[in-house]
Amino acid sequence: MVQRAPALFLADTLGLDFLNSIATPVDTEIDWIKDGDGLLAWLEQAELVPPRTLAELREQALPGELDTIAAQARSLREDLRTFVRAHRGQPLEPGDLRELEPLNRLLARDEGFLQLAAEQENGSGLRIQTMRRWRAPDSLLLPIGEALARFLSEEDLSDVKACEGPACTLLFVDHTRGRVRRWCSMALCGNRAKQAAHRNRLKNSRDAD
Repeated sequence: MVQRAPALFLADTLGLDFLNSIATPVDTEIDWIKDGDGLLAWLEQAELVPPRTLAELREQALPGELDTIAAQARSLREDLRTFVRAHRGQPLEPGDLRELEPLNRLLARDEGFLQLAAEQENGSGLRIQTMRRWRAPDSLLLPIGEALARFLSEEDLSDVKACEGPACTLLFVDHTRGRVRRWCSMALCGNRAKQAAHRNRLKNSRDAD
């Protein structure tokens, strides 16, 4: 089995994490959904589809079908990445909906429904649970569409930033007070920037001597 790098969930919103499923977090570009297996792995790590459902749809899929669905997911991802990069830094307007019509068409295919379920936290009481009918492998695109719609409706694109790492391509929503976040994460890019600044200070100090 091919070893895959764990997916990154650093954007502070799942829809934007999906757009980050192709990225250059260090030096080499990684596409976490380059094929059907990658799509299933990403969906499981994102907890968007129950593992049992993923196993059932994998078994149900025709040869090459999951790769085709992964290609559709990549196409959706690239369209929305282009949209977000073009509109980040400013709130969305009603007129922007025209560019989101493909996403609305995907959402219109959903067969979600509500169910009453036991409250899990304290063991008493009931809660409403959103369920979905997984009729075919292409239904794997539906929770992605929902995550994207929630991101676009619940977040202000004025707060979407690109990581300041020189080679990093990750996007994130800055929820910090004062909107001062600069890095996708301190572990990936923040610490490297600090180390680079430290090396530059040492070099400048030696040059001055």
